[in-house]
Amino acid sequence: MIVYTYSEARQNLASLLDQAAKDGEVRIKRQDGQVFVVRPVTTEDSPLDVETVDLGMTTAEIVRFIREGRERFG
Repeated sequence: MIVYTYSEARQNLASLLDQAAKDGEVRIKRQDGQVFVVRPVTTEDSPLDVETVDLGMTTAEIVRFIREGRERFG
């Protein structure tokens, strides 16, 4: 794990954040000895959250197609 000094963290913030994203966290040590942890926030998006697709069809048309398919193959 990489530990940055406060001055290094200020000068290299972008690379520090990239490192935190890659490794899970980085530490910053102040001159007085205090240590802080920077870690990315994890999002809790559902794998079922997908973009919609506009088929140019009404709900009634979609339901009709589903029913026809069930009648043929069901």
